[in-house]
Amino acid sequence: MKTFKHGILVVVVGVLLTACAKDNSDAFDNNSDTFDSDEPIFAIDIGNSNIPYIQISTSEIIQNEPKVAAEMQVYENGEQTLSTPIGIEYRGSTSFRLSDKKSYGIETKDANGMDVDVSVLDFPEEEDWILNGHVFRKTTDSETIFDPTLMHHYIGYQLFQSMGRYASRSKFIELEVNGDYQGVYVFMEKLKRDENRINIAELLAGDNDAASVTGGYILKIDKTAGGDVAANQPLSYYENNWQDDATYTPFLSFRSAYGVYGNLLSIDPFGPPYHSEQYLETYFLYEYPKADNITEPQKDYIQQYIHNFETSLLNNDPTSEEKAYTEYIDVDSFVDFFIINEVTGNVDGYRLSTYLHKDRGKKLKMGPIWDLNIGYNRQNRIPFTDWIANYNTYIPNDPWLVPFWWQKLLEDNLFRAKLKERWQSLRANTLSTNTVLGLVDATANHLIENGAVERNYQKWQGIDVNYTQSVEELKSYLENRLAWMDETITDF
Repeated sequence: MKTFKHGILVVVVGVLLTACAKDNSDAFDNNSDTFDSDEPIFAIDIGNSNIPYIQISTSEIIQNEPKVAAEMQVYENGEQTLSTPIGIEYRGSTSFRLSDKKSYGIETKDANGMDVDVSVLDFPEEEDWILNGHVFRKTTDSETIFDPTLMHHYIGYQLFQSMGRYASRSKFIELEVNGDYQGVYVFMEKLKRDENRINIAELLAGDNDAASVTGGYILKIDKTAGGDVAANQPLSYYENNWQDDATYTPFLSFRSAYGVYGNLLSIDPFGPPYHSEQYLETYFLYEYPKADNITEPQKDYIQQYIHNFETSLLNNDPTSEEKAYTEYIDVDSFVDFFIINEVTGNVDGYRLSTYLHKDRGKKLKMGPIWDLNIGYNRQNRIPFTDWIANYNTYIPNDPWLVPFWWQKLLEDNLFRAKLKERWQSLRANTLSTNTVLGLVDATANHLIENGAVERNYQKWQGIDVNYTQSVEELKSYLENRLAWMDETITDF
């Protein structure tokens, strides 16, 4: 099959997979997997789509870690808007193992291979980015797809931004890696300390005095990542390294003194992965400063701060006017974090992929929201007529359960009052049913009208998806969920 230059239709949707499979021999040198043409060759006709198209090429085998050198070209409306060296690696732990459609982490580089801040797709300049795929796998025995609409992350992040909170800026793109069309991806910002991302003070190794040591910090309640636990392993290692998800160490993390039901833990921390009482534990990973950089005084400070907050919350009288726990947390941020997790049915919320941050001299805040691929009630783990925060009631043997915080807060008169006031305000406009469903419709139409949905599912053949039905199911869930939250919160 012939290949064609930019500006001419390369393949029609009906033969996309065949083109992707056969064109590599013409477009690439088989020994190096690098372009042997001075002009770009595309797997689709990018001139007829308003969705940005990203080409990545590398002569190296992409690894889970470390990043390997590559080149990235970005095309918008058929015109190249960026060409830059990058480093690229696979990302994700469970999603990496489960999905044939891998996600990638990338860093923009200069000509000398040094990290450099670059504006991509008009986002604020930075160096760290994510190309987020969606979990697809078809085997003879099973079929796995978490998000047939392709928009779980995007919708949640857009809604959280509309609430006045930072969430990763995100745009839909179509991706090609070494001449192989990969389908629809979400290009997004990696969560990190930055004035345009998680805007907290820089905390350096010398910042250990009483004032400086108060921030900034980013913590994460999450699984441990394979690359952090066992770096630089062969790619095959990360395909089955399940124990690395629960390999907590004092270097990477610290553990709450309290169990998920609020009891003082008597078991020693940092036990072996998946030990019999792991489900009782909550670990906090050092996200910023990273484990490599955080000092002992800084560890001591943030550990004590979390402990003081938890103790005050456990000792809180839910009917009292005095609220010692408010000395430690920004309650409004906890309210908004609760709302976005509950609206999106984020069953990972509170217990995994959960970010917290604390600026210098300020209180602990929840967020940003992250990782919504198994949200919107598609997992059927919790009835849509109950709080996601009640996860422990339904899945009590999960190795990762919801910390006691949220049960205590839901019992507290101040938190309930703030939640009710905020909810009613948001429902008047930002989270009105018409606004939320309108966002879903607009997003789906954008993907459909530009042909991206059809191309994506031509690429990932074998997955049984009725896209229109999936979008209607998402809208139905959101409409019912918003109505249930109206009814429930009104009674607070």
